Amino acid sequence: TRTRCSPVSRGEGVLLRRRPTLRLPTPRLELRPPEMADQIPWARLRRDSEGFLKDWEPIWARDHLTRNAFRNRVIWAKRMIEDGRGAPLFIFANGADDLPAGTLVGAITLDNIRRGPAQAGTVGYWIGEPFARRGYMTEALAATRDHAFGALDLSRIEAACLPENAPSRALLERCGFKYEGVAQSYLQIAGRWRSHVLYAALRSDRRGRTEPARG
Repeated sequence: TRTRCSPVSRGEGVLLRRRPTLRLPTPRLELRPPEMADQIPWARLRRDSEGFLKDWEPIWARDHLTRNAFRNRVIWAKRMIEDGRGAPLFIFANGADDLPAGTLVGAITLDNIRRGPAQAGTVGYWIGEPFARRGYMTEALAATRDHAFGALDLSRIEAACLPENAPSRALLERCGFKYEGVAQSYLQIAGRWRSHVLYAALRSDRRGRTEPARG
């Protein structure tokens, strides 16, 4: 998948010189960078899914759902893609199943890309409560993994989740990630420092079986 650039355009008063057009298709989805037109459906999905998400995420900033904060998110995503430092993507239905085309279902971000000897990055994701357990994130993570190992030429993708997050652990294992250990006090989640289990996928993976996900 290629990232192309369009002529200079103005949006929300911000000059966007190299507009990324990265698209990752899957059988039921399309992944692309966020745009300002996505703010209302994004804020609605986040707000409606707050109870579903809050136990797995850092505490939201006071302005988390505002238009100004979303504008910063859009600018950050474009710069990440333009600079080759990441791929922050929103996940949309493409109309192939019962969801209308263009329905926002969640987001996935590949970031913290390290070049040189490492050639590695980190992936994180969330899905709206109405769309959980339908296989959408499996498609999205697989597409992001393939983009990382292909167009971005990475060798390793890392991910972390709370030990008790059985659905996330199962998702990672379905997509070829393998358990590597535990990081103590890894992130602040819901206002507390929490240890996380660490997973990684390798472009050429010769590792054997690893510890299965536990509930």
